[in-house]
Amino acid sequence: RNEMWALGPVLAWGLYYPPNLQGYNLWGPYINPDFSTGRSNWSWLYRTINTANTIIGRAENPNVQWTESQKNIVVGEARLVRAWAYRHLTYLWGDVPLNLEESSGNSIRTDWERTPVEQVRQQIEEDLVFAEQVLPNTTPDAAHVSRAVAQHYLSELYLAMGRPAEAEQKAEAVIASGDYQLITERYGVRANQPGVPFMDQFIDGNVNRSQGNTEALWTFQNELETSGGGGSPMRRHWVNRYWNLPGVEISEEYGGRGIGSDAITAWAINNYEPQDDRGSHHAIRKFYLYNSTNGLPAGKALGDTVYLRWEEGTESSTSWDWPSTRKWDWMEPGNPTGTRAYNDQPYLRLAETYLLAAEAEMEQGKLAEAAEHLNVVRRRANASEISAGDVTLDFILDERARELLSEENRRHTLVRTGTWLERTRRYNPVAGPNIAEHNRLYPIPQVVID
Repeated sequence: RNEMWALGPVLAWGLYYPPNLQGYNLWGPYINPDFSTGRSNWSWLYRTINTANTIIGRAENPNVQWTESQKNIVVGEARLVRAWAYRHLTYLWGDVPLNLEESSGNSIRTDWERTPVEQVRQQIEEDLVFAEQVLPNTTPDAAHVSRAVAQHYLSELYLAMGRPAEAEQKAEAVIASGDYQLITERYGVRANQPGVPFMDQFIDGNVNRSQGNTEALWTFQNELETSGGGGSPMRRHWVNRYWNLPGVEISEEYGGRGIGSDAITAWAINNYEPQDDRGSHHAIRKFYLYNSTNGLPAGKALGDTVYLRWEEGTESSTSWDWPSTRKWDWMEPGNPTGTRAYNDQPYLRLAETYLLAAEAEMEQGKLAEAAEHLNVVRRRANASEISAGDVTLDFILDERARELLSEENRRHTLVRTGTWLERTRRYNPVAGPNIAEHNRLYPIPQVVID
């Protein structure tokens, strides 16, 4: 989760925002070259690239004792991560410096120039194709990535490059592999409790392939003391400050302690059919029960219902009674006010691959095939089926919103499809009035310019 590619678009707005997040609602002068989040993310992404470059370069050391296959897998993962970092950079800043060598000591430069997006994307393609060729179909270790991740990102990349036939081919390769399937039946640690199959894959203990999750292509390992882990901010930022409601206190049932800096727009909440599991109370929290006598309103009793509101146009920065997604609910036992969450996180799912395939088919005029890929995703959620005549880019973007709420790099998707400005203005009453065309890209950080 990162506000730079999650907030400002249609699906989210800043519900509780300190000064460094005000820009995602107000834009204008707040998004400038001294914007702290832009500076920190630029630095983080290039540190990631430099780490990948270091691994790739030093893999050629003849003193390393490994087989060619072992070497290729390590280099393949590093090249995939490098491509992933440049993917973020190009969507956020457009033309950016391209570096493929380790920077250290005397090789550190300060005279970089921006490389055209088209050239950067050629390198992303080369890295992902290499990863696709050398990585295994699946991996028993959830900390590593597989061929499917490379193919998924190649599908998205080819859509961005205007090559929909190749995008369809890569998405179909993941779908047809048989290694991944959508979750259509209840499973896992809460299978005997009320819920829906769609939400089981987000529950701690169900996230990884070894735990029965056949849908996840890539999961982030966040367990406490796990190498490469370190906790997740998802719960903290997406779960609302419901504990400010009189008579309601922090509990595991309500998702633990959130600060609600990221909130779902009313449009996104209302984007579901009544029977759609993804918009049900199992997926989006729309009410609480009073669980504390502290501040209990007059005439109310423990167990009475507190209904939330989500009328369009009523978004405000003090909406403790606003709904929130339940995908990231988690509370550490005995630590209800903990700031970090140590539950694993689905990062890429097969459902999104189906949606990429549908978009690629729509771009080629293969509307019946696109409708079927969309229907596979919709059937799982109990949404009504659609026909070829329903398939448009707007419908696909709406379906991505329904399926990938709070997961998708939504800003990237809207920038890629050329719809960021129009859809944000149409559906986000907080940020929409404040954005302009030049906000499609972020300004290069001043420290980098200097």
